[in-house]
Amino acid sequence: MRKIPNGKGIVRRKMPEGKKFFLASVPFLILVFAFAYVPLLGWAYAFFDYHPGMSLFDCDFVGLKTFAKIWANKSELFRVMRNTLAMSAICITTMPLAVVFAIMLNEIKNSKFRKLVQTTTTLPNFISWIVVFTLAFAMFSTDGMVAGVFKSLGIEKTVNLLGDNKHAWAFQWALATWKSLGWSAIIYIASIAGIDSELYDAAHVDGANRLQTIRHITVPGLYATFFVQLLLAISNMLSNGFEQYFVFYNPLTADKIEVLDYYVFKIGVLTNDYPQSIALGMSKTIISVILLFTANQLSKRVRGESIV
Repeated sequence: MRKIPNGKGIVRRKMPEGKKFFLASVPFLILVFAFAYVPLLGWAYAFFDYHPGMSLFDCDFVGLKTFAKIWANKSELFRVMRNTLAMSAICITTMPLAVVFAIMLNEIKNSKFRKLVQTTTTLPNFISWIVVFTLAFAMFSTDGMVAGVFKSLGIEKTVNLLGDNKHAWAFQWALATWKSLGWSAIIYIASIAGIDSELYDAAHVDGANRLQTIRHITVPGLYATFFVQLLLAISNMLSNGFEQYFVFYNPLTADKIEVLDYYVFKIGVLTNDYPQSIALGMSKTIISVILLFTANQLSKRVRGESIV
């Protein structure tokens, strides 16, 4: 609120709403700039023969040599990309699970039970992957609870899921789904709440049952939200996350769960090759941006709407 003097006294004028919202967002813009854009200055290290402890100005400029070095071990790079794209493809293919769960949750008429289910399925999203690994180890290791139950039933041959290379992708997907399903469904629940209730009233008047209202009203009402989420998932195909694969990584399943994010960590921290690690991160970011704009163009052509 500003004080503006005039001939008769001081007139108080309210600050415009747009300016008020902008000022409220300034601290968050500063945080985004500090943590998302300032670190991009570190990309300069990818073009120098940098070693820890040295000043960047004392390092030799190598140009694109570091990027060429990425292809020196093609077999390892292709294995990492295979794991990354496979896990991303599985997650993208099963994205409708969150939509189905949100619809089923919305159809629960008992509000207390609905809130209980929603809270119970959302809480795992806030559990650290370290804790998830501890629980998984206690349940699925060779001496875990599941193996103990099988032994009590006389079944001696059990599968150690933590070290099962054959089913590693399915196991990691199941853990990620358990952890994120309730959280992912929140946005669809909000979209369902935004559907005009008069559409449901009109459908009930016309004699539509519950399944018919879901098919002809709820599902079409979620199309826009689902496609936005789908396009964002496509643009993030190279980003599977780091924490999950870091805590579950072991020599028995390394061939299947070493994804690009963990590979960048291994190159940079475990082998101290910081320039190559930064070059890999740069390449991943650039490819992700290209995927985003490609998905945006496809959305424009197919749906006539864009997300960027």
